[in-house]
Amino acid sequence: MMELRYNPLTDEWVIVSAATQKRPVQPSKTECPICVGGLELPEEYDLVTFENRYPSLKKDPPPVDWKDKGPFRKEESRGICEVVVYTSDHNTALPGMPLKQIEKLVEMWVDRTRDLSQHDFVKYIFIFENRGKEVGASLPHPHGQIYAFPFLPKRIEVKIDAMRNWYEEERKCPICEVLESEGEERKVYETEHFLALVPFYARFPYEVHIYPKRHVSTLLEFSKEEKKEFAKVLKVVTAKYDKLFDQEFPYMMMFFQAPFNEEDVSHFFHFHVEFNPPKRDRDKLKWMASVETGTWTFINPVVPEEAARQLRETEVEI
Repeated sequence: MMELRYNPLTDEWVIVSAATQKRPVQPSKTECPICVGGLELPEEYDLVTFENRYPSLKKDPPPVDWKDKGPFRKEESRGICEVVVYTSDHNTALPGMPLKQIEKLVEMWVDRTRDLSQHDFVKYIFIFENRGKEVGASLPHPHGQIYAFPFLPKRIEVKIDAMRNWYEEERKCPICEVLESEGEERKVYETEHFLALVPFYARFPYEVHIYPKRHVSTLLEFSKEEKKEFAKVLKVVTAKYDKLFDQEFPYMMMFFQAPFNEEDVSHFFHFHVEFNPPKRDRDKLKWMASVETGTWTFINPVVPEEAARQLRETEVEI
């Protein structure tokens, strides 16, 4: 079964996809499906993207034979789910990848964003990586995913509404104002074009955001120099994570950009990256329990300024 179901209690769509249960879990180090010669990629490659064999959304989804029954509504799960394999090297990840390889990865994200946005049914392009079994990653081979949604996911709607309201009141993008107001105490790493910080409003103990200093709303607006620096910042932040507790640091990495084929929100929506790691200490996890899950009200047990200091003082080689 593949379909979208509407929740009238929260005004959001839920993806129902039985196919995701069939996604492969690597049975052994010698049977990775995205290594060269594996099930998905039998030929040599450098980095590659392909449509997920077990998607939640499809270009040509099965039809939904359904008439609305009161509050019960369904739609076809039209969209695109892609896998992005960062490198053919199974035993690395963003922290250990050569900078040139990450630069090529950034170019691929830009290319895929451009291509996917050409489909008129695509409203939102969400680039993300789940690293580590703690956040549900089933394969350790370095890879991420791209979801091209046929609707605006609820949290994206909330972000857009909040940024719009701030802009209408202050006549300034909220992230631009954060960049103007931010001091040293929450800074993790800075380049000419980017600032990585633990935000004042961090929800997770070691949450890091990456903000372009120039107001851009999507990856498509990055200059050549910004794309190179973006790759460097991603490597530094993830390397700091690994060095912090001297272990492979699990995280959810998420790119937030303006919608496509929708209302133009580029004047107030500022592209940004969020890292949401589940660690609250070397051997402790920050669980998403009832308060966080049920109300979206997060309880952060680590003061953001202290988390920023620890990450800032963690020195890494690029």
